[in-house]
Amino acid sequence: MKSLLLAIDQGTTGSTAILLDSTLHVLAKHNTEFDQIYPKPGWVEHDPEAIWRSVEEAVEKAIEKAQIDPINIAAIGITNQRETTVIWDRKTNQPIYNAIVWQCRRTHDHCETLKRANKEAFIRKKTGLVLDPYFSGTKIAWILNHVEGARTRAENGELAFGTIDSFLAYRLTQGVAHVTDISNASRTMLMDLKTGAWDDELLSLLEVPKTLLPEIKGNAEIIGKTRGLGFLPDGIPIAGMAGDQQAALFGQACFSSGEAKCTFGTGAFLLLNTGKQMILSEHGLLTTAAWKLDNTITYALEGSAFIAGAAVQWLRDGMQIIEQAADIEALAKEVESSDGVVVVPAFTGLGAPHWNSNAKGIIWGITRGTTKAHIARAVLESIALQNVDLLSAMTSDLGEKLKHLRVDGGASANNLLMTIQAGLLNTPLSRPVMLETTALGAALLAGLGAGIFKDLTAIREAWREDQRFEPKMDPEERNVLLNQWKEGLKRV
Repeated sequence: MKSLLLAIDQGTTGSTAILLDSTLHVLAKHNTEFDQIYPKPGWVEHDPEAIWRSVEEAVEKAIEKAQIDPINIAAIGITNQRETTVIWDRKTNQPIYNAIVWQCRRTHDHCETLKRANKEAFIRKKTGLVLDPYFSGTKIAWILNHVEGARTRAENGELAFGTIDSFLAYRLTQGVAHVTDISNASRTMLMDLKTGAWDDELLSLLEVPKTLLPEIKGNAEIIGKTRGLGFLPDGIPIAGMAGDQQAALFGQACFSSGEAKCTFGTGAFLLLNTGKQMILSEHGLLTTAAWKLDNTITYALEGSAFIAGAAVQWLRDGMQIIEQAADIEALAKEVESSDGVVVVPAFTGLGAPHWNSNAKGIIWGITRGTTKAHIARAVLESIALQNVDLLSAMTSDLGEKLKHLRVDGGASANNLLMTIQAGLLNTPLSRPVMLETTALGAALLAGLGAGIFKDLTAIREAWREDQRFEPKMDPEERNVLLNQWKEGLKRV
């Protein structure tokens, strides 16, 4: 019986292919990077063909490393950088312009025009999103307005739009499947979050023809099969798709309302499952579709701290206090506390729940006795304190206490950071055996869609914990750190 799962994790800087067996044991993985394109300040693009080549190579190399026959792959799961926008010719499969990346700010003026027209509240109520160039809607409009003939061709049904999941599904099936999943669709600013369908009012407002759009599917269902590829045999079902952060939430088996995950990467990305409740945040968080299974939409609140692991990189590269990122743990352990030193890493402003784009980073509370160890510990505390603010906002919106927090991403390997985080939240943290939970989520969705996993209970039982961090921080110490953080925030 075919039992292998292939997860394609298409990220911002590269594509990773991971092969797993039905017990979720990783047989092999391979990452292939591709170039970033910066045509102007604030503009970010990718070559879609380079993305496709990176996926091909990653899959081929992973199969080679695992020494398996790809005929034994039971299903493919796709997860992807969200919001990044591609428009291509339906007949030739060729993109008409580079992919406009989620980081790109070129549609700032378009968003400001919509704000001046008092459309922000309308968009937020319909989509759960803030009106920002981050999302796909204004990126689509930009391509249609700036590529000669594109709008007419789109209206004639000659062109197709997709986020990267959609683009890959189209290529993997040789144009048979023009689909997206509800988690990616919810990030376009074109989908009604309540109905899970494209919204005519939003399409009219952003001047996006419906003829461009993919069909919105659930997250664990067969949407097509491989066809005409050189690197995979025909007939492998693509059975799972989700945007990266939603895939990580699924990969962490956060299936119940009140369960949350935090991905510690360059930034920190938090998602809190709110079940069937579509909660519009009162604290500037995003409301998003987590997944759709058996025609039921599960929602989530999302917030991110712009700087997490990037603060450690700053200590390494900017301050040259450490030689390698991993060195921060040993250095910070040299002292019992940060001794009143507070770092607010607002290097690119502050995101939710503060939303202060003009904020600047500070180191506050330095004395003659301050050492680099105190600063290192304060940096780790700053990462954890930002997450306290986010999770406090989330649980306030939900009206429930946090049950537990599951953690993943590169910086979650730092045991001291995890201990500090558990203490400041006064909540246990669980770190899984497999830290690449984004790819794991895609594999689990594919396994569910292909019938390898019976249900969510079976997946929950398969999830494996590596280490649990219990809150051991003295309440007085916690209060001191939280109050010092609040004082620091006043000074940015």
